[in-house]
Amino acid sequence: MTMVLKDNRSTREWIQERIKPEQIEKYLDHGQDFIDEPAIERALAANRGCDAGRVRDILARSLAIETLTPDETACLLHVTDPELLAEMRQAAAAVKTKVYDNRIVTFAPLYLSNLCVNDCVYCGFRCSNRAESRRILSVGDVRREIEVLAGRIGHKRLIVVYGEHPKSGVEYIADTLRAIADVKVKTRRGWGQIRRCNVNAAPMPVEELRILHEAGIGTFQVFQETYHKKTYEQLHPSRTIKANYRWRLYCMHRAMEAGIDDVGLGVLFGLYDWKFEVMGLLSHAIELEKRFGIGPHTISFPRLEPAHNTPFVENPRHRVSDEDFKRLVTVIRLAVPYTGMILTARENARLRREVLPLGCTQTDASSRIGIGSYADRPDGSQQGDRQQFILGDTRSLDDVVRELAEAGYITSFCTAGYRCGRTGRKIMGLLRSGREGRFCKLNAVITFREWLDDFASPETMAAGEKVITKEIEQIRQRMPEIFDAFMGYYEKTRTGRRDLYF
Repeated sequence: MTMVLKDNRSTREWIQERIKPEQIEKYLDHGQDFIDEPAIERALAANRGCDAGRVRDILARSLAIETLTPDETACLLHVTDPELLAEMRQAAAAVKTKVYDNRIVTFAPLYLSNLCVNDCVYCGFRCSNRAESRRILSVGDVRREIEVLAGRIGHKRLIVVYGEHPKSGVEYIADTLRAIADVKVKTRRGWGQIRRCNVNAAPMPVEELRILHEAGIGTFQVFQETYHKKTYEQLHPSRTIKANYRWRLYCMHRAMEAGIDDVGLGVLFGLYDWKFEVMGLLSHAIELEKRFGIGPHTISFPRLEPAHNTPFVENPRHRVSDEDFKRLVTVIRLAVPYTGMILTARENARLRREVLPLGCTQTDASSRIGIGSYADRPDGSQQGDRQQFILGDTRSLDDVVRELAEAGYITSFCTAGYRCGRTGRKIMGLLRSGREGRFCKLNAVITFREWLDDFASPETMAAGEKVITKEIEQIRQRMPEIFDAFMGYYEKTRTGRRDLYF
């Protein structure tokens, strides 16, 4: 039965009205989009067998925080020599440290609805999946989820995920973002609150994106899924909104037009050849830099995972091996050296430990992706018919923070840069120069102190204290001019003050 909306439009009519062709056509170049498949294929074919000297010259450009060209990226994609691969991985780690220091940002995914009008063959939420238990969270339900996330687990930032459906349209997104921001929960020493909400949602017209901007959206994240047009067409039935490749491809252009200057790109690796997809991500980053002077704030690189009643994912033709996954992560870091890189709990704990040092800056923990699962499944168990896919790592935030500390990383819960206006062009300049890391190092220590005192187990507290001691000494040596001011904020945090930042 066709659902009828409040304004008397049917779901079918809503679907038909979503795409605004004029908001695509204005960005085309003589009717062509910026994914030039023949050019990508030529670059991949022409840059096989690059010698070691050329590879090292390319690594030097990446270490200078310069976006690589398609030819340079294609060269790195073909490297198989173990010694050169080791050099690439070392360079990727060095790039990450130069831009982001030794911080790792943590977040949690929060899925608010699994209603969807699309029918993507690889997705557990596809509308034809009759085995899926459908639910959309009310504002009260959302508050209960946040009480767990902010009050018991200790998260400060989320990626909030919405399916494409009239019931979870822009008004619902704006209402739930406001509800999330309103929740404050008493903790051991202070109070917990979500301070940054990034949004993963369907492409929208400019008018709706302006509403999200006014609602205080963080990063707007949309994955192209695959940049290969024929594959895209095969995976997204023509009767659906998502079948329109260019409506999705140009959603970040519309976001920029609407004033959202923090955007996140991504590919679902396993749908097509991984080398082509990395080139597609690079092409997208170059297009945004060229058009707006702002590249992607983040790039995500999830792989296909099992999903309830979804045969397509059982034996995909383009499955990405663990070794190729490490290679693609390394090349993305080198090709787009300023961007944040998000490693998710789709991957198992062992692989996450191996991939994180290759240039990743963000990772999730204590992840629950079943609708309503933070409140009603505290043990972390998964329920396939409420999830888009099955997670590989459901360890607690406390466990992940302890592991990071033992490896020498500091977990950052900082959201100050966004609230201080260090976004868009400003953040791009700071990242390329390495100056953003100075601010973030200070705020990472302050927010880590806050989290340890409010949430850490004794074992994690012990590991965290060692990291904080080392970080404070580095700040004293590297930034003596602001060390006293920093320590003032740090001591106030120790006494229970919260949300202090530079």
